[in-house]
Amino acid sequence: MAKQVAIVVLLVLGLVNSSYAGTSVGYYTGKCGSNDVESIIKGIVQARFSYDPDIIAFLLRLLFHDTMGNKQTDGSLLLKGPNSEQTAVPNFTVKGYDLIDTIKEALEQACPGVVSCTDIMVAATRDAVLLAGGIYFDVPLGRYDGKVGLASNVVLPPPDISVASAIAYYGDVGFTDLETVVLLGGHTVGVTHCNVIKDRLYNYKGTQQPDPALDAFYVFFLGNFICQNNDEMFVFLDSPNSVRTVDNSYYQMLLQGKGILPIDNAIAFDPSTASYVQDLANNNDYFLDLFTKVLVKLSLVGVLDENEGEIRQLCSQTN
Repeated sequence: MAKQVAIVVLLVLGLVNSSYAGTSVGYYTGKCGSNDVESIIKGIVQARFSYDPDIIAFLLRLLFHDTMGNKQTDGSLLLKGPNSEQTAVPNFTVKGYDLIDTIKEALEQACPGVVSCTDIMVAATRDAVLLAGGIYFDVPLGRYDGKVGLASNVVLPPPDISVASAIAYYGDVGFTDLETVVLLGGHTVGVTHCNVIKDRLYNYKGTQQPDPALDAFYVFFLGNFICQNNDEMFVFLDSPNSVRTVDNSYYQMLLQGKGILPIDNAIAFDPSTASYVQDLANNNDYFLDLFTKVLVKLSLVGVLDENEGEIRQLCSQTN
């Protein structure tokens, strides 16, 4: 417990002692007349979540892909066009753009030209995490929107990335080994498709056998009832009972040999990350606290200032 408390304190100090291009908690207070910007965002997210709880997965993935695709949280993934980031292969199945557009429309009516699309994406993700079982956390706002979003700039890790490569990839933008494992905890509400994992079920590394690291019963269930003859079928990355809840059951699944993606399975048994997985699996409060801090850190990667970005009138196109 002492180790866990020390880690949390270090994470908090790392956030407090850094400056992120003029962002701050409560940034929009007084900037939208009598309107509360964050309340408007929260209300629209709540309404969507009430009939579409999958929005939590959409928003977490949208934020992650926007930030890590080009190492900037700048809303560039929201831009549409023939060569936009949306056309990059890893982004083909990203969703949630429509919710961001809906919120932007409401805020443009309340106070035109004030709230960036990037801030909407960040605040909406925070609200969805809370609705899905997470804890409330403040997010600094005041980001500007990027003016460029090209598919050629997108570099995202494949699902079979090694632990060492994942640590290096996330470390490049300042994440520690522990924070990398916590960030992967976003898979608690994630899904993939059978075509992504079929080699692990039927022909692992050309052996004509399933991946021995996967639980045998789980392999039988997925291979015979979920993925057989259906490459596009969804597979939950967490327990089906918890797939719409932000909690630590994802890590418990990993310890049972039920890590669906190769990187999920690998972090549970690699010597550099196994102890973190164990700690997170044993303490949901610990996970939730770290997860919120890691999301804040993610949302502050490469933020733009007013000289580098703009406040878009439409989230799908630059001004």
